Amino acid sequence: MGSTYFPITYRTPIRDRPLSLIVIRAIAGHPTRGWLTAGGQTIPVALGRGGIRANKREGDGGTPRGTFHPLRLWFRSDRHPRPKTFLPIRAIQPTDAWDEDPASRHYNRPVRRQPGADGDRLTREDRLYDFIIEIDHNARPRVAHRGSAVFLHLARPQFGPTAGCVAMTQAAMLRLLSRLGPRTRIVIG
Repeated sequence: MGSTYFPITYRTPIRDRPLSLIVIRAIAGHPTRGWLTAGGQTIPVALGRGGIRANKREGDGGTPRGTFHPLRLWFRSDRHPRPKTFLPIRAIQPTDAWDEDPASRHYNRPVRRQPGADGDRLTREDRLYDFIIEIDHNARPRVAHRGSAVFLHLARPQFGPTAGCVAMTQAAMLRLLSRLGPRTRIVIG
C-alpha cells in the first residue's frame, strides 16, 4: 500500500482577516434601536431618530437603508491609543469638521474649520466621536440633500437615538474595528 500525500495548507486565521459582511437591522417596534450582526456576534446599536429610511434626506434623522463600505477610521489620538484595524486610519485634529451644507462644493466631505466655524465638529467633548468609521453613504456621486456625515460611532448613554448614524459601545466598536476592512459590506435595513 502506498502512502497518500496530503499537502499541508496554511490558512490565515479568521480573526486575522477582515469581515466580509455586517448586517444592521432595527428592533421590531423600536425604530431607533437595532442589532449589528458580524462574525457570529450580535451587538445592540442606536439608530437615527427617524429610523432606517430608504429615501434619506439631509436633516431627517434617518439612518440610510442600503449597502455601504467603510472608508476610514477617524479617532481621538489624544484620548486613545491607535486601535487595531484593517482600515486606513486618521487621527482627528482640532480643525477637523464635516461639511453638511448641501450648497457647498465640499458637501459630505471632511473639511478643516477654525474654532467657531460651521460644520459638524469631529472633536467633541461628549466622546461620541472618539472613534468614527466613515462609510461611503452619498459619496460617489455626492447628491445635495441626500444626507451627510453618516458614520458608525460611539453611543450615548442608554443608546439614545443619533442624527442618522449607527452608534455602539466603545468595547463593541474596538472589537468591530479589529475585523473591519475596506471591502467589508455594511448592509443596513
